[in-house]
Amino acid sequence: WDETHFGKMGSYYINRTFFFDVHPPLGKMLIGLAGYLSGYDGTFPFQKPGDRYEHHNYMGMRGFCAFLGSCLVPFAYLTVLELSKSLPAALLTAFILIFDTGCITLSQYILLDPILMFFLMGAVLSMVKCNSCADRPFSASWWFWLSLTGVNLAGATGVKFVGLFVVLLVGLNTIYDLWDLLGNLSLSLVMFGKHLLARVLCLILLPLALYTAVFAVHFTVLNKSGPGDGFFSSAFQSQLIGNNLHNVSVPEHLAYGSVVTMKNLRMAGGYLHSHWHLYPEGIGARQQQVTAYLHKDLNNMWIIKKHDSDAADLSDPSSPVEFVRHGDIIRLEHKETSRNLHSHQHEAPLTRKHFQVTGYGINGTGDSNDFWRIEVVGRKSGKLIKVLRSQVRLTHVATGCILGSSGKTLPKWGWEQVEVTCTPYLKETPNSLWNFEDHINPKLPNISLDVLKPSFAEILLESHMVMIRGNSGLKPKDNEVTSKPWHWPINYQGLRFSGVNETDYRVYLLGNPVIWWLNLITIGLYLLIAVSMAVALKRGVQLTSELKELSRVVLRGGGQIMLGWLLHYLPFFMMGRVLYFHHYFPAMLFSSMLTGKYW
Repeated sequence: WDETHFGKMGSYYINRTFFFDVHPPLGKMLIGLAGYLSGYDGTFPFQKPGDRYEHHNYMGMRGFCAFLGSCLVPFAYLTVLELSKSLPAALLTAFILIFDTGCITLSQYILLDPILMFFLMGAVLSMVKCNSCADRPFSASWWFWLSLTGVNLAGATGVKFVGLFVVLLVGLNTIYDLWDLLGNLSLSLVMFGKHLLARVLCLILLPLALYTAVFAVHFTVLNKSGPGDGFFSSAFQSQLIGNNLHNVSVPEHLAYGSVVTMKNLRMAGGYLHSHWHLYPEGIGARQQQVTAYLHKDLNNMWIIKKHDSDAADLSDPSSPVEFVRHGDIIRLEHKETSRNLHSHQHEAPLTRKHFQVTGYGINGTGDSNDFWRIEVVGRKSGKLIKVLRSQVRLTHVATGCILGSSGKTLPKWGWEQVEVTCTPYLKETPNSLWNFEDHINPKLPNISLDVLKPSFAEILLESHMVMIRGNSGLKPKDNEVTSKPWHWPINYQGLRFSGVNETDYRVYLLGNPVIWWLNLITIGLYLLIAVSMAVALKRGVQLTSELKELSRVVLRGGGQIMLGWLLHYLPFFMMGRVLYFHHYFPAMLFSSMLTGKYW
């Protein structure tokens, strides 16, 4: 299961091979580092769950994840002890996590989840420890726990974006504390300003600096071309050793007869692509599909031709070279299928107000709907078009629409590639702009184009846009068991890690049903008690000193835990991406602490 993904990514770090993943890099970097330090050489293929490791030394990576998973127990123990000042409550919390089969299973494989939960629980523990130092602000212990909270926030977010939920939890706690300090009339505004600056430094600037440093290391280590190149821009790819754009030498100006690839300029826009498969019945005209594809592929190759020329003339080695100029009307013939890039007034498959784009014709012979006007942004008519550097727009001559990538993922019939449309809206956006990346023309001299080096800020921004788009585009595979958020607290259905056949070794992720149902009952009881106490306090009901102290513990300490559970659970109801049972485990840690605190 996921061990095949993250183990493979650990190997990529050891081999310094660039790859793409929807999560930030810290977790995979730590897995790769653990493998490297324990003697793993990065050669195991990680093809499918259950493959034998044979002589490969994988125990360092598994042991690292298991160690971080085992730290959850003392972290939860110390957190509940700090919040409740009750040793039995802290011990019960520890035993709940020790005997939960789900946490044990999740922590013994090469996965991001134990690393994420380690930093998450570290942030919560540091936060409550810092709160306990409120009576001695700016002491060494206060600075230590405040700074450690920021370090753990950077760690949680650097492993997975769901680490932002604990950032929100700490942020709300910080706002509450600052609001309380602001109401303290014995505290001067200068001192309040110092409190504010300390939190900005430790909880905003420090995590941002560490998070950025993680990406700096990531880009430095992964400097070789790999399977993730095509997700990124031409400028990004030009920095990867072994990529066909690294230290590239290609013909500088576009000419008729050249074989090219075109890359869309939106983040993760993909290459203009076609293949033999047709659009299905009821989806516009039943012609050849044209899509945007995120990977390098032979089906990304197109031949540039004059709109009124014969292919035989262009292939004649004795014919003179004629350059493509801004404003020319051209045809783009797909190299592998010999069909032309084509559009008409049929609706696009997903973006209904756009026109469909297809591959049409036989051996390059089609009709007038194959004609496109090529225009360079910011250029005048007649100017030459530069490979890699010119940003071009293709306008359909017959309809006036503009070729673009909508960014929407096609269904299974479109191989989950990105929709390409022809938009009648002429507003200039990255979706409708392209650059020519590969350029093959034996008649032209090659020159070096080593002018594309992007800044670190540009690389950082692009990588985040690609990750966000990749996350939102995650869809379940055929016959894959997914789940819904309401399934999780009731332990309705687990998750198979491996073992499809009866003879396979089976690993199944499922929580301890006694613990999980007890957690669910505790959440219900807590909400009932908390609401009752809040109403009683609001109504001015006189409480004994014991009940007042109990209400403080319930509403403050328990409220932090309850808020943590809500923040790590409810957002999944609003997510459009595919969801799995293991996404609930961060929230489960909070519900287990709540159970330990009140039973």
